[in-house]
Amino acid sequence: MPPEAPPAPLSPTRPWVVCATLVAGATALASALDAHVSLTSLAMVYLLAVVAAAYLLDWVPAVATAVAAVTALNFFFVPPRWTLQVESTDHLIALGTLLAVSLVISHLARNLRREAALARLNEQRARQLQALATDLAAAQGPAQVQALGLQALQQAFAGPVWLALVGPDGTLALDEDSPVLERDGLRQCVRDNAVLGPGTGRWPGLNGWYLPVGDAGQVLGAALVQPAAAADAQGRAHATAVAALLGQALLRLRLRDAMQVAQDEVQRQQLLNTFLAAISHDLRTPLAAIVGAASTLLEQGERLAADARQRLLDSILSESSRLATLADNTLQLVRLSSRGSRPPHGWESAEELVGAAVARLRGTAQGSRVSARVPPGLPLVKADPVLLGQLLANLLHNALKYTSGPVQVSAQQEGDHLLLCVKDRGSGIAPDQLATLFQPFSRGDQTGPHGAGLGLALCRAIAQAHGGDLGVRTRRGGGSSFCVRLPVPAQPGMEGPE
Repeated sequence: MPPEAPPAPLSPTRPWVVCATLVAGATALASALDAHVSLTSLAMVYLLAVVAAAYLLDWVPAVATAVAAVTALNFFFVPPRWTLQVESTDHLIALGTLLAVSLVISHLARNLRREAALARLNEQRARQLQALATDLAAAQGPAQVQALGLQALQQAFAGPVWLALVGPDGTLALDEDSPVLERDGLRQCVRDNAVLGPGTGRWPGLNGWYLPVGDAGQVLGAALVQPAAAADAQGRAHATAVAALLGQALLRLRLRDAMQVAQDEVQRQQLLNTFLAAISHDLRTPLAAIVGAASTLLEQGERLAADARQRLLDSILSESSRLATLADNTLQLVRLSSRGSRPPHGWESAEELVGAAVARLRGTAQGSRVSARVPPGLPLVKADPVLLGQLLANLLHNALKYTSGPVQVSAQQEGDHLLLCVKDRGSGIAPDQLATLFQPFSRGDQTGPHGAGLGLALCRAIAQAHGGDLGVRTRRGGGSSFCVRLPVPAQPGMEGPE
């Protein structure tokens, strides 16, 4: 919450008008009571005016009211009247006491007003720091932190204020239009990592506070608050607190970015390690089969029967195809898992995506088991058709390899998403395998046909690269349904939602 705006300045003559009004009113009231009360009671009337002036006016008008009240009491009511002479010692002591009490009341009231104003200011500053901390916790970048910091400093101080952050090159990003002295002071503040300016003991001749943004180990910027007074220790403490909050927010953002880079590096290393594991295990088996079949054909080809040679050739072709699929899936997975990698997106229809995936299986031994169901009128999606085709091909390959019943490819709209599903009637996925089903080199069925376990991991990476996700559900009546959810953007040539 920003500090409250200061009250509008009073007219220069208004305090003196109030002073004259209070003294005149006290005199009129004392004149009305003169015949009925003692001189001491009349002094209390003037004391009441002094108390009111001390509450309403600053120090000088309040003191002037006290002097004027004593003078009026002496002139109008203390014998001899209508003169400033005092014929009685008791009256002189009373007037002196009234003047002293009036001055003390004015002084105490002045201190009370100052303490109350300081308490209100501290409360406003505390609320501002709380609001700033809340806003900085949601900041997503250094530019947003800088904007929030400038706004906070401008609200808390008369200004002008500056806030500069250290750029990627390690230097302070300063506006070249700013004064040379201010630029030099900000740079020196970063170098010294210390508050400079009045009241700090460092460069006391400056006309502002230069505040480092960051902590003792890393300075990420500097702020300048002008004007600054050496006696305003609480103002300097508030400015330092604002700079500390900005430094913590910037350090949090840098830590977040560093953690993201570290996570990406860990993921990349994991992929490299699993790829090496695939080379040492999953690639070794098909390579051994290919080498064995090829050497048998080379050494004994003329002595083998035609059907035996055909089986060896089929084995070479099958294992070579498996090697090609494994290598392609691994390279695609590594590419999609790299930070910032995004496939090119164009407008694609569900009919074309599903139709292309089913068409690849026509003419194969397993193609007759696959059917498609795509209702008309489905929205277009932005996607890479090659990658989505590879996703559907991997899901279909798994369904045909691990089940013996019919397999269906379907598309449907669900809210603002398009669902592409591959459904089978197999034995389903065991609950204890769901947690690792989509991890690289993880196989859901260890007893079935051999595989590298990359297909589902690649499918999920492709889905996530398109802003969607891949999940699996158990079908009623048995089997599994693997569905990729793709976001449906505003269609081409149509107005987006307001």
